[in-house]
Amino acid sequence: MDFKRTLVDLMPAPFVRFTASPYIAGKGLDVGVAKADQLQKELGLHATVDLLGEEVFNREDVEATVAIYFRMIEALKDRPYASISLKPTQLGMNESEDYAHANLRRVVAAAAPHGLHITVDMEDHGFTDATLRIFRKLRDEFDNVGIVLQSRLFRTTEDIQNLHAKPCKVRICIGIYKEPAAIALTEKPAMKDKLFEHVGLLLDHGHYPEIATHDEPLVRRCLAYLEKRGVPAGKFEFQMLLGVPRTALQQELVKRGHVVRLYVPFAEEWKYAIHYLKRRLAANPMMAMYVLKNLFSR
Repeated sequence: MDFKRTLVDLMPAPFVRFTASPYIAGKGLDVGVAKADQLQKELGLHATVDLLGEEVFNREDVEATVAIYFRMIEALKDRPYASISLKPTQLGMNESEDYAHANLRRVVAAAAPHGLHITVDMEDHGFTDATLRIFRKLRDEFDNVGIVLQSRLFRTTEDIQNLHAKPCKVRICIGIYKEPAAIALTEKPAMKDKLFEHVGLLLDHGHYPEIATHDEPLVRRCLAYLEKRGVPAGKFEFQMLLGVPRTALQQELVKRGHVVRLYVPFAEEWKYAIHYLKRRLAANPMMAMYVLKNLFSR
């Protein structure tokens, strides 16, 4: 069993909520929208707003989730600096792939007239094939939908090559889910090298890379490559998580004309926020150190 995961699971929920609270906007849609507005107004940052919650198993909860996404669309439709992320397991994947596709289609179709972009998040490897099938069907119909791919998985190079004939917005990241060594890289340096390779491959296939990393050397490596290749600033962007202390780097990129988008999660129920925060803490225990350092420096 993973020691870090076990240690985080033993943490009481109030401690997790306190330690990792900078990494979520808070409770309720209004808070998430307000955070997106604040990031744009004060720092010139874009946001992808996300409703926390996954592993939804009954239709009543799925329908309630769809209703929240409709509210999100209404709230964000006039904000060109905002987009929405969602997970297939929130929208019926645990019942069936067809049911999830139908619900994702409802959300994407509602957002389309407003030019509001929807990113289909990638979950653990058990959902990868179905998520990509759903995404391809949606991309056949709509231009306002993108996907997430994870550089740690061995399959990702092939997935990029077979993604879609149309240009796609693709968030390329290491991935937060711990995967078996038989199907995934296990060392962070190798994952980062592969992410760099995937940025080039996405461009080769006409796609729009959304480079999701907090690793400053990797950001600068990608930026140098993109500049050398002559890729215009509007053909890619950088993405990071809310709360991770990268303000100086983010502001440097913004001043150079690049889009920097922060992942802005909010929760309707704190239990979903706690689940998300525990997963983030297990993946990056330094989150707790950042918070404590900021607390005692005040």
